[in-house]
Amino acid sequence: MAHASDGHSLEFKLPDLGEGLTEAEIVRWLVEVGDVVAVDQPVVEVETAKAMVEVPCPYGGVVTARFGEEGTELPVGAPLVTVAVGGTAADGPARASGTGTGTGTGTGTGNSTGTGEAPAAGPPAAEKKPEGSGNVLVGYGTSEAPARRRRVRPERRVATGASGRANGRVRDAGRTAGPAVPAAEPVDGPVPVISPLVRRLARQHDLDLRELAGSGPDGLILRADVEYALRAAAAQGGRTADQEAGTAGALPAAAPSDGTRVPLRGVRGAVADKLSRSRREIPDATCWVDADATELMRARTAMNAAGGPKISLVALLARICTAALARFPELNSTVDPEAREIVRLDGVHLGFAAQTDRGLVVPVVRDAHARDAESLTAEFARLTEAARAGRLTPGELTGGTFTLNNYGVFGVDGSTPIINHPEAAMLGVGRIVPKPWVHEGELAVRQVVQLSLTFDHRVCDGGTAGGFLRYVADCVEQPAVLLRTL
Repeated sequence: MAHASDGHSLEFKLPDLGEGLTEAEIVRWLVEVGDVVAVDQPVVEVETAKAMVEVPCPYGGVVTARFGEEGTELPVGAPLVTVAVGGTAADGPARASGTGTGTGTGTGTGNSTGTGEAPAAGPPAAEKKPEGSGNVLVGYGTSEAPARRRRVRPERRVATGASGRANGRVRDAGRTAGPAVPAAEPVDGPVPVISPLVRRLARQHDLDLRELAGSGPDGLILRADVEYALRAAAAQGGRTADQEAGTAGALPAAAPSDGTRVPLRGVRGAVADKLSRSRREIPDATCWVDADATELMRARTAMNAAGGPKISLVALLARICTAALARFPELNSTVDPEAREIVRLDGVHLGFAAQTDRGLVVPVVRDAHARDAESLTAEFARLTEAARAGRLTPGELTGGTFTLNNYGVFGVDGSTPIINHPEAAMLGVGRIVPKPWVHEGELAVRQVVQLSLTFDHRVCDGGTAGGFLRYVADCVEQPAVLLRTL
C-alpha cells in the first residue's frame, strides 16, 4: 500500500467474499465522497446470495469517488471506491472534480456541489503500482497477489456519450472517469456486459450479445435482456410457415405489460437456484408418519422446571436427529456424481430453516452431534437472531450435512421438503396439535405431530429411510429411548 506522503489515488475493487460468490448488491453506502477513512474501515454494506456483509477498505485517505448506486449489482472485481491516500478532507472534493464535471458534460473544470463523484487521476504511468495480496475482505498482505479465481477483463476504450461508459467500465451519470467523450456510432468494441452470469447464459445458448440492445444504464445488457431474447427466439422458432410468411421481419411480440416483475437475486435468487438444482439432480422420495408428541412435551416442561437455561423444542428435535443419524449414517452423506461415490460424513453439521425478512435462509449448527440440548438451544438462538438481523456470515450458511425444517411454526401439518443440495436428506416437522389418538388401548386426546423425511434415493433404500423416521418417531413418543445413546 502506498504511504500517505505518496499522494496516490488508489481504486478499491469489490473483493472476493468467498464461498464461490461472484457478485453482490450494494445495500447501503457507509461513506460519502470527501470523507476521510481509516485502513479497514467499512465503506459499504453489500448483500450477497448468502448474507449481508460490510466491506472494509484496505486504504486510508480521502474518498474521491463511489461507484454504483444503492440497489446496483456489481461483479467481483468491479470498482467500489477511489481513495486519495495522503490527502485531506479539504482536497477530497477537489480531487473528485478535477477530472471531470459533476454532470459529465464536460470541460474538466469540476463541480464542487458533490454530485460529481468522479475518480481522481491515477498515479503517473511511470510509477509502479503497489504490490499486495490483492482484494481481500479485511486488510492487505505484504507479498505479491496470488492468482484470482476469477479474473477481470482488461479495460478497453469504448466511445460513448458523456454520462455513459468509458474505458470499458460502467459509470452512473455524473461519475465518468474523465472528461466527457463525444457520442459516436457503435464500434467493434467490447460488448456492454459486466456480469459474468449474463455472458455465461448467452454462451450456453449460442446468443450473440452484440445483437442485443441493453435495457440497463447506458445500454448495459442485463440478464433480463438475454432471457427476453431467448424467449423471443423460441417463440419465433415455434411459428408456422404461414405465420412466418405473413409476418416476415416483424419484431417479437412484447411481453405483457401487466403484473410486477421481481428480480430473482440475492437470497431469493440463491434459494431458487439451489432448489432447482436439487430437483434437477437428486432423485428424492418422501415418507412420513404421525407421532404422539405428548411425552416429549412433558419431558421438555420437566427440564425447564428444573432450573437453568430453558430448552427449546427444536433443540430436542435436533438431539433426536443426531441420535438417529448415528444409527443410520447413510442419511448423513453426499453423492459425488463424477466419481460415482457416496461420501459418508463423519460429523453432523445441522442446518435449520429460518424465515427472515430477506427470505428463507438455512444457518448451520456446527458439530451438532457433539452438543447437548442446552448447547443446541443456545446456538439455535444465536443463529436465528443473526439471521433476522442479516448478520450471518457465508460460513454460517454453508457446510450443512442434514437439515431440520420446523414448518409447524407456520401452522402447517405436513409437507414434502426439498433436499438442501448437496445433502442427502431433510426432516420436516409439522405443528403439534391436540388430536384424537389411541393411547394404551383407549381413545384419548394427545399432542400429535406429523414427521416427513425426504431423502436421496441414491444413498439408501426405503427400508433405511423408514428405519430412520421410525426411530425419530419412537424418540418423540418415548424420549427415554434417547437414554440409550447418552
